[in-house]
Amino acid sequence: MFRRTLVAAAVAATLAYVTVPPPAGDRVVRVYGDLGTAEHVAVVVPGADTTAATFDGGRAKPYSTPGGGARALLAEARALDPGARLAVVAWLGYDSPATLSLGVMTGEAAERGAVELRRYVTGTLRGKRVSLLCHSYGSVVCAGAVPRSGVTDTAVFGSPGLGVSSAAELDGTRLWAGSGARDWMREVPKFRIGPLGFGPDPADPAFGARLFGTGSAGHSEYLAPGGESLRNLTLIALGRGGEVSRG
Repeated sequence: MFRRTLVAAAVAATLAYVTVPPPAGDRVVRVYGDLGTAEHVAVVVPGADTTAATFDGGRAKPYSTPGGGARALLAEARALDPGARLAVVAWLGYDSPATLSLGVMTGEAAERGAVELRRYVTGTLRGKRVSLLCHSYGSVVCAGAVPRSGVTDTAVFGSPGLGVSSAAELDGTRLWAGSGARDWMREVPKFRIGPLGFGPDPADPAFGARLFGTGSAGHSEYLAPGGESLRNLTLIALGRGGEVSRG
């Protein structure tokens, strides 16, 4: 494990990215790896309080940013399989709400973001095997984007809910869910009253998602190098779901 972590870190230091022409607003989309030759594409969709300024910096844990998390995922993939044809997209293509705001409790930003995410997947990524890796409020965005998108796997982690009552409502994608032992989101009540809240917890076994192991991850630690969560999310991205440890 220690050697593999060192290999991943060394690979991460050499990873390049391509910045896609940015959409309007405080948004950034970056591709890590070779999208042209990739067989698998993982799209990392971040949650609240993500801006251009915090997209790839400004935080104590680099892997907790979209750019840092994408690099960690690609490095882990290359450590697991040096020949893996995987590209990772860090996708901030929506207006992420502030954590301390009413907007983070409603689906307005997520609904608009879902339209943009589906357009990106069915347009730019058409013909690729796509996995969505969705953190926190970003999981609400992903849930709205999945229908009619052709996404193979959708993994949500640290989710406040998806705006649906069960995994069956997201038919057409394999839904995975993870909740770290130290994630404060576990203590947040999951409800839906009118426009507020997003319904039941997708990491509840009764929801019907495939649960993946996350170890002791906190809310911003799901893509931490060396962690069980990063390994499992990478395996999902590579289409190796049978090797995922279960939560």
